Amino acid sequence: MAFDVITEAKRCLNCKKPMCRTGCPIHTPIPDMIHMFLEGQITEAGDMVFKNNPLSIVCSLICNHENQCEGHCVLNHKGAPVHISNIENYISDNYFAKTKLLAPAEKKGMRAAVIGAGPAGLTIAILLAQRGYDITIFESKDKIGGVLRYGIPEFRLPKKILDRYMDKLKALGIHVRPNTAIGKTIQIDDLFRDGYKAVSIGTGVWWPNTLRIKGETLGNVHYAIHYLVNPDVYDLGESVNVIGAGNAAMDVARTNLRNGATKVTCFSITPTAAASHTELEYAKMDGVEFVYCVRPVEITEKGTWFEKVEWDENNEMHVVPDSLVFYPSDSTIISISQGPSNLLKNAGVEVNKKGLVVANAAGITSKEGIFASGDVVKGAKTVVEAVAYSKQVADAMDEYMQELLAKEKAAKEETAVHEALANEETLNETEKDGESPA
Repeated sequence: MAFDVITEAKRCLNCKKPMCRTGCPIHTPIPDMIHMFLEGQITEAGDMVFKNNPLSIVCSLICNHENQCEGHCVLNHKGAPVHISNIENYISDNYFAKTKLLAPAEKKGMRAAVIGAGPAGLTIAILLAQRGYDITIFESKDKIGGVLRYGIPEFRLPKKILDRYMDKLKALGIHVRPNTAIGKTIQIDDLFRDGYKAVSIGTGVWWPNTLRIKGETLGNVHYAIHYLVNPDVYDLGESVNVIGAGNAAMDVARTNLRNGATKVTCFSITPTAAASHTELEYAKMDGVEFVYCVRPVEITEKGTWFEKVEWDENNEMHVVPDSLVFYPSDSTIISISQGPSNLLKNAGVEVNKKGLVVANAAGITSKEGIFASGDVVKGAKTVVEAVAYSKQVADAMDEYMQELLAKEKAAKEETAVHEALANEETLNETEKDGESPA
């Protein structure tokens, strides 16, 4: 493994204008990382990468590298790009194994709450803890990770990596409250009552979008986001239809085959799959079949009725008349993306028509002291996009709390001045009262 990574690292041209970094949504310093690695500074390289991206070890495994860093490598013009993901994973894994995350040098004495332990929440919690804030994460499920744990299969992202993050959170003094959904028993206002100065919302998107067609409530019909949480509890039979062809659908289909299904078919309304090329190829290698340009009309206990569609030069869809086709299956899984839950509807934070939190580029919401990040703002996006956005949100929260600290300090100083003046006036009055007439 080490030899392969070293050989791959030596292929890097160390470009003056590294397009690989340009293609990375979080602008990982890739040439510097590789150079330091080859110079024997693997721990320093890991530290640099982690500071840029607290989820570097995760992103090295699940990012869409073909469209990002590796897709922008100049070696694509002559052959194969540098496999940056393998190098980053090796460096990040080494860093996690040997190094504790930097603990804050000095506590600021200010508390912040992080709602949700997914990519957004973990990023914000780690960054703020390293800056000296007391952080508590409120997670609705029993373990941290969010979509990383409950939406990505084990064969793509081993859960032991997330367990290692738990150790790092403890080392940073971060408290985690599992099985605690804010918006039910505890409300956001309760957090401010108890001394939290800032709150970040990173609850993700866990409500599946529905097809709204006949048969969607049948007992053999399920939603991808629910299935991926715990596939082992589902008995889907030997034949499964997956409606959708994005990355989540690939995860579902490949998991189906690993859990006993012998025939799995993904159906796409478009001429091509929405999944990345790599995930699509892996699915095909696993044996997943694909049908394109069909739209589901009705789901039955025996399978699904589809109608064929065509796309014109303006990218407009047209239904092909008299084109109904029945595809039999034991079960059907719907995988057409998802939206946010309504647990935060009483928080006083503005949401849009889709239920997503309205926030600016810094994650600032309509309610003072409340910030939001990740999919609950942007909709279902990639993990690295959530981390990149969350870095900006962490900066905004830090700035906000620093201003609060400055105001508190100024108020204390002003109070001290008033008290000093009052004491001086009292002393003067006392001296006057004690003076005798000349």
